Amino acid sequence: MIEQKSSIFENKLVCTILFLLFLYLFLLSIQLMGGSFKYFGRGFAESLLTTTSNPLTGLFIGLLATALVQSSSTTTSIVVGLVAAGGIEMHSAIPIVMGANMGTTVTNTIVSLGHISRRDEFQRAFSASVVHDVFNVLSVLVIFPLQYYTGFLEHIAVFFEEILINVGGASFSSPLKAITKPAAGYVTELLGKNAWVILVVSFALLFLALRYMVKFMKTIIMDKAEVIFEKTIFKTSLHGLVYGILLTALVQSSSVTTSLIVPLAGAGMISIDKVFPYTMGANIGTTITALLAALATGNPSALAVAMSHLMFNICGILIFWWVPFIPINIAEKIASFTAHNRSFALFYILIVFFAIPLLVIYLTR
Repeated sequence: MIEQKSSIFENKLVCTILFLLFLYLFLLSIQLMGGSFKYFGRGFAESLLTTTSNPLTGLFIGLLATALVQSSSTTTSIVVGLVAAGGIEMHSAIPIVMGANMGTTVTNTIVSLGHISRRDEFQRAFSASVVHDVFNVLSVLVIFPLQYYTGFLEHIAVFFEEILINVGGASFSSPLKAITKPAAGYVTELLGKNAWVILVVSFALLFLALRYMVKFMKTIIMDKAEVIFEKTIFKTSLHGLVYGILLTALVQSSSVTTSLIVPLAGAGMISIDKVFPYTMGANIGTTITALLAALATGNPSALAVAMSHLMFNICGILIFWWVPFIPINIAEKIASFTAHNRSFALFYILIVFFAIPLLVIYLTR
């Protein structure tokens, strides 16, 4: 009996160690993927951001630029610098920030492709990732016209900027970046800083890590999933929202925190109803880094841009918190269709995050 218990414990211990190993590879793959996209697109993104001519163009420039660099924080930081330097006006910067909010969800949508070989699992994972897309798009559809005709976000941002301008800022380093950046740098150097090779390696690591993360996660915690998730992080919608804010502010990347729950959703451990408030919280958390940086600089324009990003996300939550069934039902319908037509998943990413923005930018410039 004692030997049997020891064997079970050792199996759990081995599974836990292997799970942590593949979790690290998963995080590393996202870091490498973001790095490869930055090699492809950062210079192009910067040039794009300086060419905005109207709010609609700015919206899709923000979407495309963020999809290219896979970081809304990077896009927002560039915009902050451009506004501070007088490169673009405040009213032109706000639509770009809205677009950045939509573009940042490309990462978790790509992550969901790791489940594509298993239909039911893929449907759950894809719906969990797409609900973030749907929420951001719906928020833009409601808020963008209001901002265009009234400029209310700019007024609110300037109001808070005047209150906070004399408040000192703070900064801190992401613990996840601290443990993955050295390895990512080493791999990047090893691959000769070739963007295409880095991208291929990142996808290979992503798919490998996802496959075995889910396998070992089920072995370790499937019997305790209800206790871990239902009674802690996802106990209520408010719990999910708050944890989404805190975890994203801590790791300074909504791409990471939302991508981490996609495998959990795919494994059936978290329902889309629980994922939705968490992703809304992640939207708030991702604005904290830019806000702290803006407070630290003391630059009024920088602070106003950061505040407009925060207020946009708060407004989106205030609107859709009361009607969560709208984005959830839309996401479930998209996921159901995609699960039965799995080749559509890749087209969805290419069309939504790249083809439509490029077309709109071309037609409106």
